[in-house]
Amino acid sequence: MKHLYMMRHGQTLFNVRRRIQGSCDSPLTELGIKQAEAAKELIKDIAFDHYYSSTAERASDTLEIVTDGQVPYTRVKGLKERGFGLFEGESEDLNPHFDDFKYDDLFPHYGGETTKQVQHRVVKTLTEIMNKEDHEVVLAVSHAGASMQFFSAFNDPDIIFNSGGFTNCCILHYTYDNNKFKFVEILRPEVK
Repeated sequence: MKHLYMMRHGQTLFNVRRRIQGSCDSPLTELGIKQAEAAKELIKDIAFDHYYSSTAERASDTLEIVTDGQVPYTRVKGLKERGFGLFEGESEDLNPHFDDFKYDDLFPHYGGETTKQVQHRVVKTLTEIMNKEDHEVVLAVSHAGASMQFFSAFNDPDIIFNSGGFTNCCILHYTYDNNKFKFVEILRPEVK
């Protein structure tokens, strides 16, 4: 049985400033760096054989902190955050509530992606990664929205929402067997 650990990046300047961050990028904050360091401590005894990151700098920076920059990794576009089109970098005040029935209707009109497009992209990407022969224990650093859509493809999202939400640097652990992902646990690093 294979194992996938999917981590959200550390806190960024746009997280603090409440900016829609999709495909655009912003640097990790001091807290974001501490979160990545706490995640490193939390998973230090896991023997990963492959490492992947979204192409966003905030994700690759998080991975480099977690691994002390000592391992090769692959940046993959399929792990990137949802594209919000013209809403990129704008205030979160313009972002409708996710439960609003119009949420998915809005972004494609402005060059963004739908929830289903993100889910399909991330599931396809991680399935291809985990189907590689020598990939037994994989760490992939991605984003809240992309990770949530992956989780929601196989599970009720309320499991995450009712257990503290999708916090920065939290890690979702899955097993992978016979082309199926099974959620095992959520790991939450504690910043001291």
